[in-house]
Amino acid sequence: MTVRLPNMLYIGSDKAGSSWLHEVLIRHRQIFMSPAKDLYFFDRYYDRGLDWYREQFRGATEQHVIVGEVCQDYLFHPQAADRIQDTLGSVRLMVTVREPVDRAFSSYLYMLKHGMRVGSFREALSSHPELLEHGRYATGLRRFLRHVDRSKVHVAVFDDLVESPQSFIDDVLVWLGVSPMELDEKLLAARLPASKARSVVLARAIRGAADWARVHDQARLVGVVKRSGLTQRLLYQPLAERPMLSDEDRAFVQSVLEPEIIDLEDLFGLRLRKRWGWTEHP
Repeated sequence: MTVRLPNMLYIGSDKAGSSWLHEVLIRHRQIFMSPAKDLYFFDRYYDRGLDWYREQFRGATEQHVIVGEVCQDYLFHPQAADRIQDTLGSVRLMVTVREPVDRAFSSYLYMLKHGMRVGSFREALSSHPELLEHGRYATGLRRFLRHVDRSKVHVAVFDDLVESPQSFIDDVLVWLGVSPMELDEKLLAARLPASKARSVVLARAIRGAADWARVHDQARLVGVVKRSGLTQRLLYQPLAERPMLSDEDRAFVQSVLEPEIIDLEDLFGLRLRKRWGWTEHP
């Protein structure tokens, strides 16, 4: 039997509800999602070849209107757009954008949660350039728009997910052309607050094991473990001393990424700066 390949990809960004989106879509009867989120095929593991990638969608049938993958890094990889076009053709692409200062700071908290020694937020911006690079939404989208028409790209806004998860997913499902889905109470209330590892050593070990599993062709196992509520309860507790984002650091990140947001607004007719409380310059 021929295994189907994706006709839809979520390509970014991180810290913008991608885990929640994967959890919702994997439950929809007309949608087949890869059991594991973040396969990283079109960036880290492209040398594994198409047979490996196809195997991740074993179980997709003609009854599935949508076959999809959620990977939060494709938007930012310089070769991913070309590779996706060469492999899948002109597929539907979804992006969720989050206010870039908050997104970068959320990624910083994620590093702390996993026991990474990254110093202050400003120090982390220097030592981990992806904190800023993953806010360059327009640069990433322009690479993809060389291959797909704008009508095939759904740009969602993270604020809409926070305000109304049901309305957010309603819009996604209409765009995908599948039946409506009423979210249960668990999914409506699902949020991932910043946490710290109950055991830093254990958190690092689990993170390393997940990376090992992906490298050694056990991506499906990663998906099962990550979706387990037990994993979250065992590993993490709420951050008791959450670092605060200073006005100076907020202004710095905003100044670096504002040209990206202006370009994104022009590309898709959005008014993001107004919504996010940024000063709009003429």
